Amino acid sequence: MRVGARLKRMDDSPLKNFATGIVRMLVGAGHRALFAGGCVRDMLRGAEPNDFDVATSARPSDVMKLFGRTVPVGAAFGVVRVLSPGDDPLCVEVATFRGDGAYTDGRHPDTVTYTNEVEDVKRRDFTINGLLFDPLKDELLDYVGGREDLDRKLIRAIGDPKLRFAEDHLRMLRAVRFAARLDFEIDGHTLGAIKDCAANVMTVSAERIRDELNLMLTGPNPRLAFELLKKCRLLRYVLPDIDALQGVPQPAQFHPEGDVWEHTLMLLGQLCNSPLTVALGALLHDVGKPATIEMADRIRFNEHEKVGAGMAEKIMEHLKYSREQIERVSALVRGHMAFKDVKKMRPATLKRFLRQAYFDEHLALHKLDCLASHGDLGAYNFCVNELARETPETLRPEPLITGHDLIALGLKPGPQFAEILKDVEDRQLEQALTDKSAALEYIKTTHLK
Repeated sequence: MRVGARLKRMDDSPLKNFATGIVRMLVGAGHRALFAGGCVRDMLRGAEPNDFDVATSARPSDVMKLFGRTVPVGAAFGVVRVLSPGDDPLCVEVATFRGDGAYTDGRHPDTVTYTNEVEDVKRRDFTINGLLFDPLKDELLDYVGGREDLDRKLIRAIGDPKLRFAEDHLRMLRAVRFAARLDFEIDGHTLGAIKDCAANVMTVSAERIRDELNLMLTGPNPRLAFELLKKCRLLRYVLPDIDALQGVPQPAQFHPEGDVWEHTLMLLGQLCNSPLTVALGALLHDVGKPATIEMADRIRFNEHEKVGAGMAEKIMEHLKYSREQIERVSALVRGHMAFKDVKKMRPATLKRFLRQAYFDEHLALHKLDCLASHGDLGAYNFCVNELARETPETLRPEPLITGHDLIALGLKPGPQFAEILKDVEDRQLEQALTDKSAALEYIKTTHLK
């Protein structure tokens, strides 16, 4: 099947040209070589591939002899990384056509045999990822119906979906990610197999689950991804605390949108290719509500932000996020309710609030939260206007005094130091004190009586 007219509308990138050169050299040496997988799918969609993979009849040893710079990243599975010359090399993975034996660990085949392109495609995950393309002949090779599924916008497992998911349990999450990223539906048989096999995702490492969740959250349609995780019964296993949000009621005067799950989905629905920490903040900001719900004069969730921050930290630790990511996201969860008080804050308190680390992320989460509930952006606009009025010098002025100044006044280091320094900074932020001499006089008359 020739598809050149569609593919040639795209400008050839340096990476594509490099990959084509690899194919040309392999073919020139007497081997069969083709573009494979996601790069073919994306080219057919008119999207620029992020990477190019080449599938070939050449053995890894043949590949390493042919090319100057190679790295055997998966030699046991026939995978060699080929690098271009230069300090910032391009990279293409070249994999030998293979057939897989049994998968006893739910991730890797116990044995691998080298085979032909047809058998190689049959062991791949989804039909849209099973397409091959010959860039030298401008020819598409489709042995699994991937082109039709691409046109139908369908995620369908190759062959028996339960067998595909038994081979690698992560494929269930990949099905959800591809469906959300491409705005495709999941084929009925494939969806049914995911539901039946969902519990097996618990055998997947936390790091691999985290990486798939990250791609969903920072992709073009996080809401659809999490709706599908729920529909496929995967959410209860990968994020049980998020699964528990469904059915938790909220006070209608503040949350006309519905329960905590629907509110969270509405936040996710506003995201598109967003920063990871903001997306995680949106997902986890109300995770503490089920544990803190009280039915009094109305539904209340007292201190749910503090409880939620602790829960968010444990969830992210389990998924092996970095300490820096955990601290940023838990701070977002802990601080998301503070905006309701901004108009009542004394000037010094407000300035400290506005200058906190990653305040742009706090502000972004607050806006998402408002738009997914009552819609009142009064506090958001107030903060934006205050930030526009301030300068780095007024938000973070050089201290008028230090601990050395307090010692020179005869004070001994101790808890009182912090109290005095904060008091002086408060008055400095409020422009009641503007120079060192005035600050020292203030200390003498206020703190040294």
